[in-house]
Amino acid sequence: MLIIIFMIIASTSYGQIVVTHFNAAWNDPNKAEWVGELEECEITYVDIAKSPKIQKKHKVVVVPTIIIFKDGEEVKRWQADLSFKIVATREDLQEYIDELLMEDF
Repeated sequence: MLIIIFMIIASTSYGQIVVTHFNAAWNDPNKAEWVGELEECEITYVDIAKSPKIQKKHKVVVVPTIIIFKDGEEVKRWQADLSFKIVATREDLQEYIDELLMEDF
């Protein structure tokens, strides 16, 4: 019972981490397929052609772009290179997410 209480308290007291993958349908072959495999975070996808206001708000100028938000604030960004391919790996992002989670302990 004590473990369950601790888990509930821990899940509500730490900041929410959201990973947002910005891309466009025309660049679908270069999307980061592995984003959905990330753990301990919420994952959202934005098609910049369908959501230009969100693109402008977050100043996304190249796709794909992956932004990590903590408590609604941007904390890290990875952008594609000139070939429209993201150079970050799933391991890079998961390591960063894990570091954010450990900061809260």
